[in-house]
Order: sequence, then C-alpha cells, then structure tokens
Amino acid sequence: MNLSGQLMLTARENPDKDAYVFQGHSVSYKEFDASVTKFASTLSRLGYGKGDHVALVSGNSPLFMIGLYGALRAGTTVIPINPTYTASEIGYILKNGDVKAVITMDVLLEIFEQLDHHSDVEQYFTADTNSGIDLSTSSLSPKMKSFTIAVEEGSPAFEGPPLEDEDTGVILYTSGTTGKPKGAMLTHRNLYSNATDVADYLEFSSEDRVIATLPMFHVFCLTVCLNAPLMNGGTILVIPKFSPQEVFAVADEHKATVFAGVPTMYNYLQQTGRDQVQTFRHMRLSISGGSSLPVSLLESFEQQFHVRISEGYGLSEASPVTAFNPLDRPRKAGSIGRNIKNVENRVVDELGEDVPVGEVGELIVKGPNVMKGYYKMPEETAVTIRDGWLYTGDMARVDEEGYFYIVDRKKDMILVGGYNVYPREVEEVLYSHEDITEVAVVGAPHPELGETVISFVVSRNPSLGEAELLAFCRERLAKYKWPSRIEFLHELPKNTTGKILRKNLREQLTSS
Repeated sequence: MNLSGQLMLTARENPDKDAYVFQGHSVSYKEFDASVTKFASTLSRLGYGKGDHVALVSGNSPLFMIGLYGALRAGTTVIPINPTYTASEIGYILKNGDVKAVITMDVLLEIFEQLDHHSDVEQYFTADTNSGIDLSTSSLSPKMKSFTIAVEEGSPAFEGPPLEDEDTGVILYTSGTTGKPKGAMLTHRNLYSNATDVADYLEFSSEDRVIATLPMFHVFCLTVCLNAPLMNGGTILVIPKFSPQEVFAVADEHKATVFAGVPTMYNYLQQTGRDQVQTFRHMRLSISGGSSLPVSLLESFEQQFHVRISEGYGLSEASPVTAFNPLDRPRKAGSIGRNIKNVENRVVDELGEDVPVGEVGELIVKGPNVMKGYYKMPEETAVTIRDGWLYTGDMARVDEEGYFYIVDRKKDMILVGGYNVYPREVEEVLYSHEDITEVAVVGAPHPELGETVISFVVSRNPSLGEAELLAFCRERLAKYKWPSRIEFLHELPKNTTGKILRKNLREQLTSS
C-alpha cells in the first residue's frame, strides 16, 4: 500500500466524510480523491510519469494537497519547496532536483520567470490566487496551464501506474544549515509506513479534526497533519499561515481535537490566549516537534489550556517521526518519548557502540521510514547511513524506561575550557525566568577557553538587565556554563517553521 492507494481506499469507505476544510469550505473524501485522480490523469496525458520530478511550491491550500497526491498517483516524484525561498534558493533545487514540471501559485511566477532560462522546467501548473496578475503577459505563458483547468480536464477513470515500495515518492531538501541543501529521497514505503505508524501511535481516528497550520512543505506537517490523518479518515483543518487568532477561531468553530506546532507557536498561543482557554476544550492532544520545547513552557501551557502536550522527534531523512511520548501513560516533560512502532532509536559513542543509560551520545535510527539516500550525493549518504542506521547528528541520552532526551545538535555543542556545554541546558534555565519569552544560546570563540557561552533573549520586561539575568544563571548553573554575555533582542531570527536560527545569531556575533 502507499499514500495514494490509501486515499483511494478511504474515499471508497467514507465518501461523504469531510477530508479537509479550507477557509470555511468543506471538501469530502470523494471530492478530494476525484480531484487527485483527474489531476494525475492530466499529468500523465502531458507525458509526466515514473522517473519525472515535479516541484510543488505552495503554501497550505487545496493546491498543495491535490498537487501532492495527484503527482504521486501519476507516478512522479514530488519535490516540495518553501514558497518563501529566494529565487536563488528555488533555482538551486530546480536544477539539482532535475525538475521538469512545477505546481505553483500565480504570485510566484515572477521568480520562475527569472529562473526559467537556467532550469529544465517544461510546464507550470498555476493556481489563480485572485491576485489580479495578467498571466497572458508572462514570458512563461507558452509553458503555463491553469491548475484548475488541469483538474477539470482530467479523467475520473484514470488508474495510474503501479507504484513500487522502493520508488522515490518525495525528495525533501534539507534546510542546508551546513552548506547546500541535500535532497532526502523518501520512498513510497518510507512515507506510508511513517504515516500509518504515527496514526497508530497517536490513536488517530475518523473522529479527529487536525489543525494543519505548520507549513505543508515541511515534513513535520506533511506526515503528522496531512498524511497520518488521511490514513484513518480524519478531517484536516487547513490554515494557510499561522496566527494565534486563526488557530483559536478554527479550533473553536470546528471542535478541533489535535494541534501540532513548534515551540515558537506554543509560546505565541500562550502569550495571546489568556482569554481563549475554552477554544481548546475539545482538544485531546497537542503535539510538539521541530526543536526542544522548554519544560517551563510545556508545563505552563498545559496548565493554562488543560490539554496534554506530547513531544516527539523526527528529521527529514526519517520521513520524519522516530519517537513520541506514548499516550497510555504520563508523558515525561523534556523527553521526546519512546520508539514508535517499527522504529528503533539508539544512543551511541564515536565507535557506534551503545552508551550506558543516562550518558550522552549520538542518536541513531533504524526502520522502514529511513530514506534510501540523498539525491545525487552518494558520499554524503554513506556518511549518514551506516550499516542500515541513520546517524542524526543529534546528541541525546536515554533513561532506564526507554525514554529519549535530546541534549542538543552535535554541531551546536559549545566546548568551554575542555567542558561540554549543551545550549539547551542554559536555555532551560533562562526560560524559567518569569520575564523571558524567547532564548537562544550559541558559542563564540575565546582566546583562552576555546569558546564561551553567549545568550540571546527576548524579555517582556523592559527594565530587566543583563546583570540580573547573569546572577540568575550563576545561581543555577556550573561556572563553566555561565553566559559571558547576554544580548537583548526584540525578536529572535526564525525560519518559516518557527525554528530559531542559531546560525544567524553566530553571524551577528562575528559581524559585531
């Protein structure tokens, strides 16, 4: 089985059930599956099938959902791309990913006009966003086709080619924090197994109404908020862009049962939702991922909204989920949980041997969800996947009950006078201060110690000073972990998924 086949099966079993709700408009599984089939048939009629790469450049919308499942049903490989990327970032992926067709929105055509002479794209399927753009004047007009017409013209009887488990279904380009983005090749087996295992572990059912406000082009939303709910006939509540007010309104109106977000989202929801507690009254589960959720934020959010937060862990190369806090017992604050079904996590030393319980090592992962490799990068693949194990680059520990804890990214560890300092340790202390809303800790070169700890904070109290915060840290941290400096910012730099960009902060230090 694969994602496309499962959608077809769900549509047959629950034709009138709402598959998704977008801007107040509900679409049934029968309608959704029909649109997917017709778009797939148009792709096939135009010559796109197995071996062809189709880029999907869109925000959260029916365009993304129909485009994704339609391209998969046609047998093509889908490459989701962040629509807020610059022309050079998109251009690199189009070229490196050997993209032949693009599914996108009319408001992005100016970028593709710049890139067209440097790519091999043959066809653009363009959605009208009521922007008023005159598409007839575009230099891409000969290559353009209306996405809406492409769906309308398709055949509802199209069956599509057989999809093999090891065929590449999606290529996800990593954020490229350590260089050029790498394309993680996820097979149909990878994607389907993780969607079903997540749905099973988190007990998704046809009664669930899942808020999808994380970006769909990101693997967290793709699996947890899109693919997994569709496995069991749940309804997806699509929010184009995160806003606390929109989340509260949708949760209230549609009696949402599941919310998934990154720590920054939980922070914003808590800060703005003191009179919105009742909007989450139907919520059975909130899911956090993307980066570690500060324990103080987790506990205060749960107390405020009376909803459990289950932290999990994943990465693009694993489709992405490998661990979650189980629902049949109390969750452990600060932990990413235990192995999900069919997936094994281990913590190992430099030689790949298991470290003792409680000690820090690198987290490695094995399971049917692990990618088959990086596209056109055999050397990087060989470094990342060894003896069938995916080396994540994250430092972690495991307790006696099999709960894993992410300590930090291997590359983010700070070496102070020979001692290891994990930024998260310092960040947790600063987050526990009542006036601090955001924190990021990085290392900076030091002539004697090798590196020193620098903290960037956002405070709700304009009178809070560096001296007071430094004293706060010195009461709670070993001396070698003390920040040597604390910088106050109005906001921390983040990417489109809300993850704090430590790289930008390091660059700010070197330029100052």
